Amino acid sequence: MKELREFERYMTHLSEGLGHADRHAGLRGYCTGLMAPLKRKSVEPMAAHLAPANTRSRHQSLHHFVADAPWSDEQLLLRVAQWVVPAMDFSDGGWWIVDDTGFPKQGQHSVGVARQYCGMLGKQDNCQVAVSVTLACQAGSLPVAWRLYLPKAWADDAPRREKAGVPVDIEFETKPAIALDQIERLVRQGAPKHCVLADAGYGVDTALRDRLTAMGLPYAVGITSQVSVWPPGREPIRPQPRSGPGRKPKRLRMGESAQHRPQSVKELAFELKRAQWRTIEWREGSNFTLRSRFARVRVRAAHRDHARTEPRAPEWLLIEWPEGHQEPMKYWLSTLPEGTPLERMVLEAKMRWRIERDYCVFRRT
Repeated sequence: MKELREFERYMTHLSEGLGHADRHAGLRGYCTGLMAPLKRKSVEPMAAHLAPANTRSRHQSLHHFVADAPWSDEQLLLRVAQWVVPAMDFSDGGWWIVDDTGFPKQGQHSVGVARQYCGMLGKQDNCQVAVSVTLACQAGSLPVAWRLYLPKAWADDAPRREKAGVPVDIEFETKPAIALDQIERLVRQGAPKHCVLADAGYGVDTALRDRLTAMGLPYAVGITSQVSVWPPGREPIRPQPRSGPGRKPKRLRMGESAQHRPQSVKELAFELKRAQWRTIEWREGSNFTLRSRFARVRVRAAHRDHARTEPRAPEWLLIEWPEGHQEPMKYWLSTLPEGTPLERMVLEAKMRWRIERDYCVFRRT
């Protein structure tokens, strides 16, 4: 069969990233199990499906490959990308989508397991969480970086780390910091500088946005309604030269008047005129065309201005406020070029739907 031959070619390609040849059988067996029509895709039912007459031995070999064999997940993800990316069409743009997802767990021994928000369940529960970066185009997407989040309680518990086999060089990092590590590694490998998309859990992190800009990566990231900005016509008080003795002022500061104080993006949205809002369609959904009402305005982010000597560079604040809603529904900050049409900006900001779709498919399997 053509499909089987293609699967064997793919396994051969992936196996070249495993190192020693004795790991090749484990990879082939594990991937075959993932493709099998099983309700649970864990090692035990895979072993029973692959070797019904020798399940115990097959279980041990599969478990060794997954849990103990010294192969590099980064190398394997790289091999997957080498196979898939050439088939992706980036003629209408590409995106790096940052997100995380949770995996429900019953016990307390799996690395990183804790009571935390679990996207699969939509609530706080006992789970592991992984941070991912996905490469997307209009027609497809591919995870290219994937890393388990280690909560601080785990990172600070040396006996627990040692028992679970957590490497000593892994320290606590926030999810935005993990995402930045992943993106920086991709850029060092020569990855193209596509626009970075993320929800408000990442977009409110000023250090992440600053670092993306420093790397030359544009972004369109969600923020919360309480994020403060300097709207047009407002800015902090700049340092003023003065004569006489004493230290010369170097830092920005806020004043008492509204002109020299930032405001929340929610407050700004309520001040926009009706003519600034437009209804935009961005893609065809499964049952109807997706459309909503949007406005945008050039702003400067306001964060720790007292520690700066110059205001931040202007960027776009994009706001979604559907007709009939009492207040705006979503907000984004974006460094897409100033001349970007509103329709294109909405399309790019909304491209995060791909990772949400991917995780839904992943959860069903």
